[in-house]
Amino acid sequence: MPEDHDLEAYKVPPTRTPAVQSTGPLPNPVSFLQTLFSNVLDAPVTFVREWIERQQSKNKYYYYHQKFRRVPDLSECLEGDYLCFFEAEAQWRRDRMVDQEIVEIIRERLAACKHREGPNQFQNCAKEEELLKQVTKAYQDRYGDLGYHGNARTCLMKQKHRMMEERKAAQAKES
Repeated sequence: MPEDHDLEAYKVPPTRTPAVQSTGPLPNPVSFLQTLFSNVLDAPVTFVREWIERQQSKNKYYYYHQKFRRVPDLSECLEGDYLCFFEAEAQWRRDRMVDQEIVEIIRERLAACKHREGPNQFQNCAKEEELLKQVTKAYQDRYGDLGYHGNARTCLMKQKHRMMEERKAAQAKES
């Protein structure tokens, strides 16, 4: 509000609320119970909580998200190295979940753009739509047709077969 406002138009509220004065000779039982509650229950709990917070503030831990070290791919595991197989499978599952979330985030961005733009969505959201097409094609190329029970081995075999088909198509073009 500007400094030169009209005091008659915008009346300033009173600065102090008048205190209620008791009319009886006995003390107010509500204020007595409030004081009792504050001293008996609230004060010890507040003291303990503040003490714990002081202890925790000395050792700050930031939990953003868990970071896993990258493990070798399934193709890099030695024969009979079951621990490597297990780690590669876990890594593949994490990568698949990350890729699913990427597709979902891009899909949500496109939906938000379409909602925001309304009738102009076809020209104004073309970039987001193209990005969604690229991301879903990459996801489909890597994980498509694996089903719910897909694993790292079947995904690796799928990629191998796709590479072999691309190599055969390139050789057929040359000759």
